[in-house]
Amino acid sequence: MGESRGKFITIEGLDGCGKTTQLQALSEELRSRGRQVVLTREPGGTSVGEKIRSILVDSATVGLDPLAEMALMFGARAQHVAQIILPALERGAYVLCDRFTDSTEAYQGYGRDLGSECVLTLHKILCADIQPDLTILMDSDLGASLAKARRRNRNVSGDAVNEDRFERENRAFFERVTDGYRAIATREPGRVFVVDARKPFDQVQPVILREVRRRFF
Repeated sequence: MGESRGKFITIEGLDGCGKTTQLQALSEELRSRGRQVVLTREPGGTSVGEKIRSILVDSATVGLDPLAEMALMFGARAQHVAQIILPALERGAYVLCDRFTDSTEAYQGYGRDLGSECVLTLHKILCADIQPDLTILMDSDLGASLAKARRRNRNVSGDAVNEDRFERENRAFFERVTDGYRAIATREPGRVFVVDARKPFDQVQPVILREVRRRFF
């Protein structure tokens, strides 16, 4: 992509750990420094991806096979990479993505017991094997994160999709997901920066900003 290539930063962790809020704060910091920023999410990020997201996270979706679930995740991601992420990096933007392939490895690979190998192989085939320049892992208290995510989903009203399909899983599922995230961080310490998300926002935010400045400025 050349010297003008942008930076790809992802944020990971359980729902309810503060990912989205921290990513928004980071986007504001980067824009204040004159950087072009693309703020996006997974599953989703494109019109096709958002349609797939509605299937994956809707509590009305039942009986979805784990392999089908993983395939849908990668279908949305392949479109996202081709349509949004790679073009933005080509033009020198900072791409900030709420979840990426690490989520699939943690949730489907570990949570659904599909293993890491199939996830990593599909990533190479379908996503040009693109790797984030930095992944921020929000390491949070499992119980507190789930309680926050479930409260948030109960507050959804009107015709909005009730995005609590994963939050309805049992604690053992989320323990496996957490183990998966920590295994990824251990395997790739140069890429994954672990943040203690148990602390308040105003204590976590400076830690993230400092690491981004250290790496990219």
